[in-house]
Amino acid sequence: MTIRPALASDAQAVCDIYAFHVAHSTATFDTVAPDAATWADKIAAVSSREWPFLVAARDGEVLGYCYATQFRDRAAYARTCEDSIYVSETARGGGVGSALLAALVAAARVSGFEQMIAVIGGGEPASIALHAKCGFVQAGRMRNVGFKFGRRLDTVYMQCDLTLEGHEP
Repeated sequence: MTIRPALASDAQAVCDIYAFHVAHSTATFDTVAPDAATWADKIAAVSSREWPFLVAARDGEVLGYCYATQFRDRAAYARTCEDSIYVSETARGGGVGSALLAALVAAARVSGFEQMIAVIGGGEPASIALHAKCGFVQAGRMRNVGFKFGRRLDTVYMQCDLTLEGHEP
């Protein structure tokens, strides 16, 4: 498996991975998946800011993706990012998420971020476990803020201090 910066040509694969999660999970509160052109624009926008947008690939197939963007638009948040990570259904449980998130944490440091926030839709246990494995700690929970698939859903916030000396996921 190779982890590399995303290319515009990865947009369809990213689109397909995310569309699966939109349709089948509470990891995202989106109910309509964006198209590949929207993803191509997102890859370009994130990359143009010199923020990381990474994909994990094996034998030419994109297995998952992740990216980090500024947590909020206000200038005071310039050193805090939010991560987003999704793995294809067929690659789940194979270490793709761990490898991607570890690479994202390292790349976010290089980009100048000092804190990384995970906003975990639905309080997804697998995502919480993945983030904890990579050094994130729970920072809060917003209860019943989402509604999808006929269920009220929480959002769990986790945080990773990227400034800690020797802290590597």
